[in-house]
Amino acid sequence: MAIINFGSINIDHVYQVEHFVKPGETLASTQYKQLLGGKGANQSIALALAGADVKHVGAIHESDAAFKQTLIRKGVDCQYVKCSETPSGHAIIQVAPDGENAIVLFGGANQTINDDTVRQALSNTTSADWVLTQNETSSIAEMFQQAKAKQLKVAFNPAPMNESVKSLPLDCVDLLIVNETEAEAISGQSGTDANIAWFKENWQHGEVILTLGKDGVMMIRKSGEIITVPAFSVEAIDTTAAGDCFIGYFLSAYSQHADAKQALTRGCAASAIAVTREGAAQSIPDQKEVDRFLAKQGK
Repeated sequence: MAIINFGSINIDHVYQVEHFVKPGETLASTQYKQLLGGKGANQSIALALAGADVKHVGAIHESDAAFKQTLIRKGVDCQYVKCSETPSGHAIIQVAPDGENAIVLFGGANQTINDDTVRQALSNTTSADWVLTQNETSSIAEMFQQAKAKQLKVAFNPAPMNESVKSLPLDCVDLLIVNETEAEAISGQSGTDANIAWFKENWQHGEVILTLGKDGVMMIRKSGEIITVPAFSVEAIDTTAAGDCFIGYFLSAYSQHADAKQALTRGCAASAIAVTREGAAQSIPDQKEVDRFLAKQGK
């Protein structure tokens, strides 16, 4: 059983600054880091560290092949990651002393995934496989349709959320993973209770996970049953990629037929560890760390 992740690979250029740069201003940064990022890459790394057989489908500029090697070292199958002549997707990130950030995002090679790429990546799948994607690459609608034609399970994390999501064939999605803002954008409702009611009525073809930050997560099953899992109490340092970490650990367990509540709990534990560390992919724990954390929590 494999999880095929059609996901972004970004190069994050992170600048520590005294304040956000103003129009016409030239500002020196106090620190600079170049890191592997992108929701797709983060989720693939979390899946691999959680023990899943994950195949990443994406693209990166040929000069950035070292970042592809980072994914491989983490256990991600990168046979469908192509080296492109298009510049890699990247983010220019300013970080102020209070932790606030300002980001300019460039899609780049992430937008070069085409229908042929989708067909090739799905050519040797079985009905036990899952497909995962976010909203940072091209050919998402084609991927949904081809996956369902092959009777694959589809998980969708529509981030970053925009109006294009509503035009996708969402009836192909078996598992929707959203935060409160994304849920409200899809449902048109306001507030957790209203969103639960809307998804129960309008999303009966699949399941929905609603992430609630410090309040934990809830899952709306096809039957209408709601499963809730509280967040673990930790001292957060950096919440970057916490959601990606949760998705990877949850889906790894759930796709291998773990009990839904057990899978949710494992995802919350991994996410709790990640927020106590700086960085995105660098903050994601391995299975042994998650096991030790859960044992300490009596889970």
